Parts: sequence; structure tokens; C-alpha cells
Amino acid sequence: MTNLFNYVEKYGDINFKNKEFNDIDNLVFSLLLYLDFTNTNVNNKNTLEIVGREYLSKNKLRDIKKLGVSQREAYKLLEIIVNKTRYKDIILSNYIYNASRDMQFSVMTFKLSKRLKYICFEGTDEMISGWKEDANLACLFPVPSQIEAIKYVNKNTKLFGAKVILGGHSKGGNLALVSGMYMKKYKKFKVKRIYNNDGPGLRKKEFESKEYKKIKKKYIHIVPHSSIIGMLLRNDSYTVVKAKYNNVIAHFLHNWIVEDDKLKDCELSKKSKNLEKNILAWLDKHDDAKRIKLVNTIFKILEDNNIDVTMDLIKVKNIIKIIHSLRTLDKQTKELLIDLLMFNHINI
Repeated sequence: MTNLFNYVEKYGDINFKNKEFNDIDNLVFSLLLYLDFTNTNVNNKNTLEIVGREYLSKNKLRDIKKLGVSQREAYKLLEIIVNKTRYKDIILSNYIYNASRDMQFSVMTFKLSKRLKYICFEGTDEMISGWKEDANLACLFPVPSQIEAIKYVNKNTKLFGAKVILGGHSKGGNLALVSGMYMKKYKKFKVKRIYNNDGPGLRKKEFESKEYKKIKKKYIHIVPHSSIIGMLLRNDSYTVVKAKYNNVIAHFLHNWIVEDDKLKDCELSKKSKNLEKNILAWLDKHDDAKRIKLVNTIFKILEDNNIDVTMDLIKVKNIIKIIHSLRTLDKQTKELLIDLLMFNHINI
């Protein structure tokens, strides 16, 4: 099975003038941004090759592996693309990394040419501590990272400058969507495409808003066939890609199957369809106050059971512990959470 790495190896020596930016290039940048470029000269309008080599000289794979799967794969990707004609001369700029108790936010601009740039937002990795803001997307609008994303896009989209593609993975995909919806009206025509790579959708109010309707034709929501995160909140269309796995690991970009220069088409699994249906039913029944209470309860349960990374949720012993902790919740909420937990243990 081939993935985005195979695409980079095959087409890495063809520049964007001879082969246009496509869905796979969007995945490449979305994965790359899982690396923290804070201690490099990324904001001096240097090329990806210069910044990439500096990063690789200061960081070793053995240390990056400790951070998580996404960072490990991003590091391997960087090792390859610093040598590739297609990517090495891209100008990097306006990098921001901000991680605090209330917000995880990272963004970078990739200038492909004088006429086109890709603004990429980082998603949350597999650390459970970073997922609380994602969960709060169901309760609050806008959350802190969405506010920062809107500010960033407005500041870095010039009226007489390059066309813009917005994108990101997981929460980063939601930030791309929201920033495109709420950027200044007179700049919206500069947006060429918006990619949400298996990120959450929108609350009902925002989903039904005129802001969403105005950008809908430019919006591409890509989800793996066995999607969990992409099923959160409201969505109305998907580009479904076959993934290597049928559980939560399908969320990781390097597990999406690529055939030549296209994503491998697939049908959304019955599990994912049912999950989306149950999530929407629960959301329609509970107001924001009840949603906030539930989010706080869930993360307290995970903390009490020493669940630190998403891979911990695959372990049967941990699932049993969590289900036992849910006994005080109402029936519908309990059933929805059990569905989420058991997602990884039911065959499609």
C-alpha cells in the first residue's frame, strides 16, 4: 500500500508550475507542521530547504519519536523533501507556535509561488491533554484557537497578493474552515480552496450560517473510511479515502492510501455513519452548558484512569475502566461514549 511518502518520492522532482498543487500536497504540508520550528530561522523568509536542514541538524529522530507518531512521521518526511525540487525552494514565513493550558495553536505560511500560498494550521497530536479544546468545539464558539486563526488569515491574506489555500489536519482542518468563513468579506475572493483533513465540522448555528454557505463550494472535507474525528459536529459532504487501518489509527495522515497522485476512493464505513448519527442526536438534545459539563467529566475520567495518549484507548483494560467510570451519566450519553470507545473493537 502506498501513501504520501511514495507520492513525494515519485513527483518530488516536478515543480508546481509543471504539476499543480493537489490533495496530496495538502497532506504533505499538514503532516509537516506537526514539527515545532520555533528554534529555527523560519520567520526570516528562508526556504524550506534551509529551515529544514537547520531543524534536522538540531533535532534527532530518536528524540522526536518520544513526542508522538505524527512528529516521527513528519520528521521522516522533512528528511526527504529538503532534497526535492518540488518543495525545497518554498518560502516559509509567519510561523506561530503557542501552547498553553487553554490553547494549542500553530500555523505557518508556505509560499509556493508569487501567485499561490498555502496557510497550514496544526492539529492536535495523540496526546489526550491537547484534545480538550477539540471537544470544546461542540460547546463554545469561537474557542481561542479559532479566534487566532481568523486573525492570522486576515493579516496574511493581501488584497493584491497571492491566492490562498487554507488547510490543516484534525483540529487544524476546523481552523482552516472557520478562518475561511470569518475572514474579512473583501478578502474572501482570494481563497482558492479550504482543506479540512479529518477535522471536526461545525455547530448547528455556524453550519446554517451565511458564512458557511459562501465558502461551501471551495471547501473540501477529506476523511478516512473509518473516521471518528471527522464525524464530530455537523458536516454535509466528504471526500472519503481508504486508510490502512479500521480504527482510531486511520486518523493519522501517513496511513491514508495514495494511488499515484490521487487519494484512493472509498465508502464511509457503517461504523462512522452510525457514529455521526448518534453524535448529532446527542448534540440536538443537550445545550451548551450540558456539553461543557460532559467535556469536563470525560477528561476527568481519562485523567483519573491515567489515559495519556489516544493509543491507550485501544487497550481493552482501559476501556473497561472507563466504562465503569461512566455509570453516573445519563443513558444516552453513556451509550454514545461507549460507542466511541468500542469503535476500535468492532469489525466494519
